[in-house]
Amino acid sequence: MNKLAENNITTLSYENAIKDLTSQGKFYINLGLERISEILSLLGNPQDNLHCIQVAGTNGKGSVCTILASVLKEAGYKTGLYTSPHLFEYTERIQINNEMISKNDFVNYYSEIISIAEKNKIHLTEFEILTAIMFKYFSDNNVEIAIIETGLGGRFDATNVLKTNLCSIITHIDLDHTDRLGDTKEKIAFEKAGIIKPNSIVITSEGYEVIHDKADNENAMFVLTSPYCEEKYLDALSLKGEHQAENLAPALNAINLLFPNVSEDVLISGLKKVKNPCRFQYIKEKNLIVDGGHNPNCITALRNNLDRYYPHTKKQYIFGCLNTKDYEKMINLITSDKTMEQIYFYTFKNNNSCDFETLSKIYPQGKKLKTIDDIEFNNSILTVICGSFYMINELLPKEIIFQQN
Repeated sequence: MNKLAENNITTLSYENAIKDLTSQGKFYINLGLERISEILSLLGNPQDNLHCIQVAGTNGKGSVCTILASVLKEAGYKTGLYTSPHLFEYTERIQINNEMISKNDFVNYYSEIISIAEKNKIHLTEFEILTAIMFKYFSDNNVEIAIIETGLGGRFDATNVLKTNLCSIITHIDLDHTDRLGDTKEKIAFEKAGIIKPNSIVITSEGYEVIHDKADNENAMFVLTSPYCEEKYLDALSLKGEHQAENLAPALNAINLLFPNVSEDVLISGLKKVKNPCRFQYIKEKNLIVDGGHNPNCITALRNNLDRYYPHTKKQYIFGCLNTKDYEKMINLITSDKTMEQIYFYTFKNNNSCDFETLSKIYPQGKKLKTIDDIEFNNSILTVICGSFYMINELLPKEIIFQQN
């Protein structure tokens, strides 16, 4: 039992904690390091006790993180993993050795942090609260290596409160969150490069000048890796799809540079055990592909994988997305599939979810999906769910997603 639980700080339920966490007072984005620095200082700066690998990028960072966490756990390290978003429960975001933080621990850490924040008039966002919980939980549990996925951007993301790290990894960069990060890839790359720390290592598969310049300024080793891997590693990796080579390559480089004693047998065993659901995930019992790809680059990767593995199979798509995304380009990419029989548009329970009227203006032949029960799953047509992670928990039960992974 952790110290917070022993102190019996609160009787707040998990459900009420989540309700408070997602309230309008906390559920918004406000980039900057001042608030997270202040709360962590009051908690004793637990982040300073950790050895971290930070991962930023537009696409692929979640896969890189889970690859690293699986291999390092297999190698015997007590490994923390911090990712977002979650599929079903907030506790999915904070894990040690593949075990999610318990709801009881989540509530206790949440209550302590909120109490301190309110006492000191620190107005934390949802992501800042989660990040503070993560750093304190990992520190209290003596995590040896922490794999940290940035939330948005990098330079002013709450996770970037770290003063040092073992390594920074910057994955594929594309146009997303342009209202906050900039309207060119170079500007977005500049924001991602903000995670590079002095005298460390930065690994990337894309040679943006701003990343190289930042590495030079910080006296960091710059490693430009090819987005290709030996077949034996790709074959071992449980995550499928052509695009995973681009995610696997920087992860392998990080392991080779930081943990040269990890044997090939351990490496391959760890790759076989990687768990990252809803990334080109096939659910056999429903003849269904679930992919959380949420921007045009992700949908392009999805289409490439479908064209490779299911070139002549008839398909029906279920598509939903946030209205902040380039939904027109995503729909055009999907509907250019000559094997597509139908596309269903789904509006999920999020204030920023695109409504049917908006999506149907792009493709009038699309049908409105009210419930997943309206879909007929069979072996004669492949169903593909894509467009957003946020809608998956409304369409499929947890048991189906996690039993497959």
